[in-house]
Amino acid sequence: MSSVPRRHTGVRAAGAALAATAALLVAGLSGSASAGTAGAATPSAPTAAETLRTDAAPPALLSAMQRDLGLDRQQARQRLANEAEAGAVAGRLRAALGADFAGAWVRGAESGTLTVATTDAGDVAAIEAQGAEAEVVRHSLADLDAAKARLDRAAAGRDTSGAPVWYVDTRTNTLVVEAVRPAEARSLLAAAGVDTSLARVESRTERPRTFYDLRGGEAYYINNSGRCSIGFPITKGTQQGFATAGHCGRAGASTSGANRVAQGTFQGSTFPGLDMAWVAANASWTATPYVNGAGGQSVQVTGSTQAPVGSSVCRSGSTTGWHCGTIQQLNTSVSYQEGTVSGVTRTTVCAEPGDSGGSYISGSQAQGVTSGGSGNCSSGGETFFQPINPLLANYGLTLKTSGDGGPGPEEPPPGGTWTVGKVYQAGDTVTYGGATYRCLQGHQAQPGWEPSNVPALWQRA
Repeated sequence: MSSVPRRHTGVRAAGAALAATAALLVAGLSGSASAGTAGAATPSAPTAAETLRTDAAPPALLSAMQRDLGLDRQQARQRLANEAEAGAVAGRLRAALGADFAGAWVRGAESGTLTVATTDAGDVAAIEAQGAEAEVVRHSLADLDAAKARLDRAAAGRDTSGAPVWYVDTRTNTLVVEAVRPAEARSLLAAAGVDTSLARVESRTERPRTFYDLRGGEAYYINNSGRCSIGFPITKGTQQGFATAGHCGRAGASTSGANRVAQGTFQGSTFPGLDMAWVAANASWTATPYVNGAGGQSVQVTGSTQAPVGSSVCRSGSTTGWHCGTIQQLNTSVSYQEGTVSGVTRTTVCAEPGDSGGSYISGSQAQGVTSGGSGNCSSGGETFFQPINPLLANYGLTLKTSGDGGPGPEEPPPGGTWTVGKVYQAGDTVTYGGATYRCLQGHQAQPGWEPSNVPALWQRA
């Protein structure tokens, strides 16, 4: 039986009042769209777009979005604002729907439509009241993620070169396996014990590869030989350095900068399984809150809030420069020649050898570092990135940002478990100022993003 979602017919037939609410998303959702939700934004609270500073998107990023996504400058700005607001609304609905939640995604040239899927038709009114479209589907996101986890375990130790990519596709409510040889995909699904109603096999012609021949946001050299790309500058206590891809180098490998000046040493590296690493820089190098953009322009990073499926994302690489596309699926597994990597994000952004380890950014929010892909930037391709938040959490790193995401309190902050520098995932709970808050969107906490200040990221429980 097909597992393709059934669109709820009442979405388009909503009344005038509901249509007015939905129009908020097209215009850039404001906190008023969720006035009926506990902990929702008030007129005086910052919107998600304000929290994520989408109005400060650099010209280089906007230009790349125009070129690669077919937008004009105003559409690019509106898209970033809509995606920020959609992420906040999706986070609130995920918390409200609980086990019924089946995923969320944006669509349209300006990402003006947010769709939220649920397994319970009784949730439709609550979804529409937030200005989103509703889809009633068979499988919850938790069930699909659990099936993918079984597939990941079954893939361990197997040759998956004939079925190199698998992921949860929330837009079709299925677990998808992409295969060069479909029989191998079916064998993998059988070994995992995944119900055929949950899964779909799709054909592909290319096997993904890691981009070894290497540069990136800014080039660096490993052991005076291979090249890779700096992902994002970070700190670890007083130590400065950068995050990058694990396949670029092993712990202990030395690095030098694009200028061939001695730079640092790999402190931690994981690949395959994951594709993450970090390099501690020597005293000659200083971490900055920037990504190298088109024409050498600096693109400022102000946080690491995870963008929703369908959102625009841009990549910096010294081989191919700035290129943009959209986020296709989260929680993807991909088999390279060296082994399988899980938990990466699949995108329509192109890349070529020399781009490995480099930065993916949505607006001003860091998303991840280049892992691998297929195709190229002439004929088109796909890429996979290692999400930045798990990387930061794994190594205890702090993303280098402007540090002024909003004025922090002048007095010592109220007590609680919320901690600057900690990576939070959707659903995590903290206390702050005597109240309990639930995380709506994955991010690394920073000054100015206290739970009481940013309803786009936290909801009072």
